[in-house]
Amino acid sequence: MYFLYILQCSDDTLYTGITTDLDRRIEEHNNSKLGAKYTKVRRPVKLVYSQQFTDRSEASKEESRIKKLSRQQKLSLF
Repeated sequence: MYFLYILQCSDDTLYTGITTDLDRRIEEHNNSKLGAKYTKVRRPVKLVYSQQFTDRSEASKEESRIKKLSRQQKLSLF
């Protein structure tokens, strides 16, 4: 299983990614060196949207589509 997720950062920006373990990845974004560079300086982050996929290809395609959306369009997802 793969998860597409959107995080809301402390500065109210949005971060989109994919993972196989959603809880672990959010923990990494908030408390670990393994979190993305973008979120390290914008902690804490909170999960605002997630979607489950059976394979990485589909998750990556949806991630790419969502990253092209405007902020308003992303906000309308959740």
